[in-house]
Amino acid sequence: MDAVGLQNLWNTYFPEFVASGEASMKSLMLSAKLVELPAGQQVFYPGDACEQYLLVLQGSVKTQIISESGREMLLYRVCSGDSCVLTTSCLLSGDNYPAEGIAESPVLAFAISAPAFYRCIEQSAFFREFVFKKFSARLSDVIGLLEDVTFSAIDARLSRALLADGRDVLTLTHQELAAELGSAREVISRHLKRFEVYGWVSLSRGTVTLLNLAALRKVAEKH
Repeated sequence: MDAVGLQNLWNTYFPEFVASGEASMKSLMLSAKLVELPAGQQVFYPGDACEQYLLVLQGSVKTQIISESGREMLLYRVCSGDSCVLTTSCLLSGDNYPAEGIAESPVLAFAISAPAFYRCIEQSAFFREFVFKKFSARLSDVIGLLEDVTFSAIDARLSRALLADGRDVLTLTHQELAAELGSAREVISRHLKRFEVYGWVSLSRGTVTLLNLAALRKVAEKH
């Protein structure tokens, strides 16, 4: 892509970078590389060294941890206009990644090298504020997730997850729900089956149809 095309991407997805007018920000944008990742591509993995700061333009990257038993837990998704809290943490601390990131869909992103990131953090008040605001917001989300996993009953969390998209028919597997809720597939399947017996949902392969939204909302309000 030529310089005009790259500039248009900055204008569209990160206009605040362009508007800052700082020389250090202009240098940062010029140094960024445009990367395209196919769906299913592993972006980083546990133990991987952090060598770049990724700004997502299009698509979604899911960040998850996997236990020794193979149980998955979704931490968060990095979508358009976002950056990754684990990447920021690893760049600032010098630690390796403790989790993995996988492209859920085709991803278009700007990759900023670690040296360029450090240089701009030092020189630009605007960039420091941008990085730490994104970091703080995402960290709050992760803490909220951990509180939810620790203190909320699984039936309430499952009901909230089913209602989250506002659709009556959800195309997802029990394993995907388990990963999102930080639970085991068998536990999710057991609770979904109970919901089906109650007449709240209808289950088929890869699909959950919501039948009684009022009942699910009532359960979702439990703590």
